[in-house]
Amino acid sequence: MRVAVNTRFLLSDKLEGIGRYTYEIVRRLVERHTDWEFIFLFDRPFDPGFVFGKNVKAVVIAPPARHPFLWYIWFEHSVARALNRYQPHVFFSPDAYLSLTAKTPTVLTIHDLAHEYLPEQLPVLVRNYYRYFVPRYCRRADRIVSVSDFSRQDIEQIYRIPAEKISVTGNGCREGLKPLTAAEKTAAKTQFASGKDYFLFIGAIHPRKNVHRLLQAFELFKQRSGSEVKLVLCGRMAWKTDEVARSYQQSQYRDDIIFTGFLPDQELPRLLGGALAFVYPSLFEGFGIPVLEAMHCEVPVLSSNASALPEVVGQAGLLLSPFDVNGWAEAMQRIWFDEALQRELVDVGKQQRRLFSWERATDVVEQAIIGIAGQNNK
Repeated sequence: MRVAVNTRFLLSDKLEGIGRYTYEIVRRLVERHTDWEFIFLFDRPFDPGFVFGKNVKAVVIAPPARHPFLWYIWFEHSVARALNRYQPHVFFSPDAYLSLTAKTPTVLTIHDLAHEYLPEQLPVLVRNYYRYFVPRYCRRADRIVSVSDFSRQDIEQIYRIPAEKISVTGNGCREGLKPLTAAEKTAAKTQFASGKDYFLFIGAIHPRKNVHRLLQAFELFKQRSGSEVKLVLCGRMAWKTDEVARSYQQSQYRDDIIFTGFLPDQELPRLLGGALAFVYPSLFEGFGIPVLEAMHCEVPVLSSNASALPEVVGQAGLLLSPFDVNGWAEAMQRIWFDEALQRELVDVGKQQRRLFSWERATDVVEQAIIGIAGQNNK
């Protein structure tokens, strides 16, 4: 069987949410099916490390698709031509976009419908593109996979997509994440937080991540606790970061707030494993991979109670309204003072994390591809 894959988010040292999902799923498909031929479609020069096997042919097709006008050109013209040329049995697109023009049977991953909930947080062109095309993509896809039951219900209810057309993959955890020894934790605190305990946030910084309220909550926590705990924020500055900058500049504890920028994968096990707790106040997530990764590092979790996060966190974290700044400050104080609570959350996390893995996610995508290919070969 020949499978074409949209791999435009496989970017060296820049694997964020969708890129991570693409990497983990597609690598496993290639390794499992050495008898399949894979056509990887990139929109720019690629790292050869992303060619996961001899059964992969990597193709670069212009233009680089990072703007609504270029998205349209890439998917409706460039991808359509490539699919017509290589004639795959199935096209797998893991980033919620597909080609309406192409006739190739398509498996589409939808991660979330955040644009329907928080449209004001997106640039106008992006918002309009999503609202016009995403429902059409969902109707065009032969099979949809979503990353959570929450997102599955959204797709079904908001876009009126039949339930039987949608499967749920979940997400998994990157390799190498595990609890640190006491000595390793000390080294991590020295490296990232001047030797002090630290709360940790990981994610691209933009309005949906709600970082400005996290900074405000940290301010209250510091005032009330008098502790030396620091707040470490790991991720690139994405868009509309003015509120974050303003909250930071107004904080009397600026010296205890550390922005690391984007860090490569090899740094993250130490960064996560050394944290006092992982804090994730996001307004909206289709899944929330970082909270799962914290569980694998046996770090307590404080999470928003919005969207799919309760589904992922379960009882393994303190769930809080993303708008309740005072509640977040109180939760930080509870974690800081209560070692028994820390241990309890870690123990529950050891069980909760077993519900999700990249192997299980790959199983779902694999069955979708095989099922669609089988239907079209009858």
